[in-house]
Amino acid sequence: MITTATIGYPRIGPKRELKKALESFWKGDVSEAELQKTAAELRKSVWQVQKDNGIDLITSNDFSFYDQVLDMICLLGAVPERYKWNGDDVNLNTYFAMARGSQTKDLDVGALEMTKWFDTNYHYLVPELKKDQNFKISSQKPFDEFNEAKNAGFETKPVILGPITFLLLAKSIDGSSTIDLLDKILPVYKEIVKKLNELGAKWIQIDEPIFVKDLNDGVVSKIKNTLNEIKSSAGESKILLTTYFESIDKKVKDEVFASNVDAVHLDLVRGEKNKDYIKNSNKTLSLGVVNGRNIWKSDLSKIIDELKEVSDDFIISSSCPLLHSPYDLDLETKVPGEIKKWLAFAKQKLQELNILKENINHGKAKDQLSENKADIEDRKKSKLIHDEAVKTRVKTINDSVLNRVSKYEERANIQREIFNLPLYPTTTIGSFPQTKDVRQARAKNRRGELSNEEYEKFLEEKTIETIRQQEELGIDVIVHGEFERNDMVEYFGENLKGFTFTSSGFVQSYGSRCVKPPIIFGDVSRPNPMTVRWSKFAQEQTSSIVKGMLTGPITILQWSFVRDDQPRQTTAEQIAFAIRDEVEDLEKNGIRMIQIDEPALREGLPLKRDDWNQYLKWSVNAFRISAAVVKDETQIHTHMCYAEFEDIIESIAALDADVISIETSRSRMELLKTFEQFKYPNEIGPGVYDIHSPRVPNKSEMVELIKKASKQIDPKRLWVNPDCGLKTRGWPETLDALKEMVAAAKELRG
Repeated sequence: MITTATIGYPRIGPKRELKKALESFWKGDVSEAELQKTAAELRKSVWQVQKDNGIDLITSNDFSFYDQVLDMICLLGAVPERYKWNGDDVNLNTYFAMARGSQTKDLDVGALEMTKWFDTNYHYLVPELKKDQNFKISSQKPFDEFNEAKNAGFETKPVILGPITFLLLAKSIDGSSTIDLLDKILPVYKEIVKKLNELGAKWIQIDEPIFVKDLNDGVVSKIKNTLNEIKSSAGESKILLTTYFESIDKKVKDEVFASNVDAVHLDLVRGEKNKDYIKNSNKTLSLGVVNGRNIWKSDLSKIIDELKEVSDDFIISSSCPLLHSPYDLDLETKVPGEIKKWLAFAKQKLQELNILKENINHGKAKDQLSENKADIEDRKKSKLIHDEAVKTRVKTINDSVLNRVSKYEERANIQREIFNLPLYPTTTIGSFPQTKDVRQARAKNRRGELSNEEYEKFLEEKTIETIRQQEELGIDVIVHGEFERNDMVEYFGENLKGFTFTSSGFVQSYGSRCVKPPIIFGDVSRPNPMTVRWSKFAQEQTSSIVKGMLTGPITILQWSFVRDDQPRQTTAEQIAFAIRDEVEDLEKNGIRMIQIDEPALREGLPLKRDDWNQYLKWSVNAFRISAAVVKDETQIHTHMCYAEFEDIIESIAALDADVISIETSRSRMELLKTFEQFKYPNEIGPGVYDIHSPRVPNKSEMVELIKKASKQIDPKRLWVNPDCGLKTRGWPETLDALKEMVAAAKELRG
């Protein structure tokens, strides 16, 4: 017999209720009690939808107001001293200060560093630990939510981020090794597990996704004992150890399976080698058979055939938490009908698990299986997918397609003479605040309440206004503000063939930030120019240099739901040629600086180091395909954020962008330590303030950061910019921060 389980579910709500409640709370429009009421309603609805769709082991404590790693920081009492925590249970003020920063008379402090969660577009807040770190239970969240579910009639399996993952994802602030804190942190984990057992939890889920990465022998040797220590405090509760996003190495498998945990979750979608571990297992297995990170229907007949090899009772689940899936396909109104029947969102993935269970256990659900099989076959044969001209073009890739005319040094001399920029030139990353009036105008235009002519006039006015603001501030290289764009990937997808879009396919990126990834279902090409009209219009309004703004091929790939019927490399190359066409048209229309953003380049790096070289080769080539079409006189910029670049710095240099801007403000320029070992050859703009926080830094803070950067980078090659786009900020804080930034650059020039 098989049992169904979830190991995590989306928390934003079917209509992004959590996002709206959070942002209203931050503005002061709703009270903490009202925010908590919305959260409780969302949790109850999530438990109910899982129960209604046949899930046997429902998860609790997968809800979060901002991020599950931040929740763990609070649970373990690992709050950095600068947040002036009083030592009691962490309250929401302290919680959100760590998430977003604070600028009050009592607490003026920046947010915790943020980076990508493994190879996803989800962001987590990085714990800060030190050698003498103390831990204690400092939040009642997992216990309260378990009781809340129990009182509402739901028996749940609370989930806790495991100690080894927590420690290895943390950063040390004093040069010590975070894993050395394992002996100090384990007693708190044991106390947590003991308390959950006493509350009546039959299962407790310990997430250790770090186990799929390349771990050194010292870490591997700690796995068995760590799991045994946790199990020793669980009493009658069973422990489910979960890994996901990849396969675990055999040496890790041996330690995990030799431990006393009761069950182990293996990702069978992305972890191909995990299939070798499912025969003759001494543990109850939880098998991740439904893709938790994409939106395509599962081939249920194929899964049933594969599961026949598993002889004992086992659990089936999604490959990873469904946090990375949209909420419910039943809410979808925009996807064309032919494509919609190929899709499954989080709720539909629950239904797929239930169909598998009913068929394997009882021989039922035959009609649903037949329907699934027909939809799988329909997608394979659809004429919507294939474009021979696109396939042929990809075969033309050669050195002339991949390389600029001249080397960087030659281009740089030409560009310096043309642009005549001052030392420490200032610019921004692209977008400016998308305020309520912008969002309302876009919505009215889509509903037909605002004509295209009226909408374009509105966008022109916003663009001109933003150009004037930048001119007044004294920014050297300006941007048009991107008011015509809903999202940096969605906008381009809407203008490319081979993409489709959802009305309700939102997933959480961090906190209240939700994105609606496009769906790449077929071969990709660019029917018409996408950005030329607005870049050209902006340049006509000013004598300053205007950067054309594009999203790069790897970021479009990573931040979309990608077709799974051909290699990702092929899809990336198709997108790259589409962007290449746009770059060429921008240059022909007088745009002399073009930024091709690639914030997701590091994110796409495989979790296993053995797979890195192949990925880096084709991802770097995809960028070069998109950029190498221009003349020496045209300056190519790129932007990257919220990732650890040290390991791939040579590949970043291989992009051969004239200027790269990177996120460094939250880490206080720590990233630039990389440049002590590697002399980055081109120009660089390390971000000097954190745009994800409403806090406005002062000039002296930015001067200090730029001075710090100038110790590693020749000032003649340094740019000054924020660490990311300004879309999510308000105008007053944006103008105040940019004013300080320009003042900092001018002071340093002196």
